[in-house]
Amino acid sequence: QAQLVESGGGLVQAGGSLRLSCAASGRTFSTYAMGWFRQAPGKEREFVAAITRSVSSTRYADSVKGRFTISRDNIKNIVYLQMNSLKPEDTAVYYCAATYTNAAIFPYKYDCWGQGTQVTVSS
Repeated sequence: QAQLVESGGGLVQAGGSLRLSCAASGRTFSTYAMGWFRQAPGKEREFVAAITRSVSSTRYADSVKGRFTISRDNIKNIVYLQMNSLKPEDTAVYYCAATYTNAAIFPYKYDCWGQGTQVTVSS
């Protein structure tokens, strides 16, 4: 299984931007489709974005469409989440995850998870 480590979270004002990174260990990164999820206090983990193995397709939650961009570098074994026009409601712990199921939006479809990185958006 891949080991995933997120970074790039922090505190930002509303309207600002952050780029999250998720570094994967192992030589099987390109065989995984990747996703980003988030979980706010007292809420269930929710889907944010996903990208297929070959970078041919992406998928986004309606709440982030047009503001967030998922991308991956299969040479560096990193998946990114560029977050623009951040809103206070984007505040959450963000997790990256790996799956063999392309464009999966349900957490149970994912096999490996990172430890999460906190994103806080102030108003």
